[in-house]
Amino acid sequence: MEYTVNALAKLAGVTARTLRWYDKLGLLKPGRTTPAGYRLYGPAQVDRLQQILFYRELGLPLEEIRSILDDPAFDRQAALQSHLLELKRRRERLTGLIETVERTLLDEKGEIHMTDREKFAAFQKKAVAENEKKYGREIRQRYGDRAVDAADRAFLSMSREETESWQALDRELRSGLAAAVRAGEDPAGAEGRRLAGLHAKWLFFGSQPYDAARHAGVAELYVCDERFTAYYDKDLPGCARFLRDAVRAYTQT
Repeated sequence: MEYTVNALAKLAGVTARTLRWYDKLGLLKPGRTTPAGYRLYGPAQVDRLQQILFYRELGLPLEEIRSILDDPAFDRQAALQSHLLELKRRRERLTGLIETVERTLLDEKGEIHMTDREKFAAFQKKAVAENEKKYGREIRQRYGDRAVDAADRAFLSMSREETESWQALDRELRSGLAAAVRAGEDPAGAEGRRLAGLHAKWLFFGSQPYDAARHAGVAELYVCDERFTAYYDKDLPGCARFLRDAVRAYTQT
């Protein structure tokens, strides 16, 4: 079956203008154009538009979507499985937030009592999910599912006070790094060792056993992955490298 621009736009819930824009970008070309100049879209274009809209729902920019779909190695079934997994994760996060709001309303009315941990559980799960989306692949490949899952469980089990203490450690670490870089401190010196120890306390917060190899490996990510580098270098360039070098010295002694 073939569709005109207007018919496909109505079917997909987008505007005809959007389809014309996708055509101009080379993202979604019509299957053919009639002698009168009408664009017609067939089954292949319908499937491609569905994929485009899935990726748009996940927040990907159009240029990146085009690169993914035009890759000769693109696997539609694998992509659909990936979409399904991410959408299920989003549904789980949304369900958790809805339940938290409902229980909070009941708590406000005096019908139930919510602990402080219960009040923030959904937000902790969201933080874990966002971290998994950003860094999960790299961390799991490097350290394995067991280590990452254990770290996630430790984070989710934190009380509100523990979470605040953990976040305070991060702020103290980043502040100390900036001061050390400005002062020209030696990463292998006393201040570098203090900051590396602070990082270890933050990384293995709670009941997680210290692992020097993992400590050093995570620190290496801070200079070889621009996303990690950007986090520590947000206020002052050089902090990520200082921390990596400090942890190197800390774990080799």
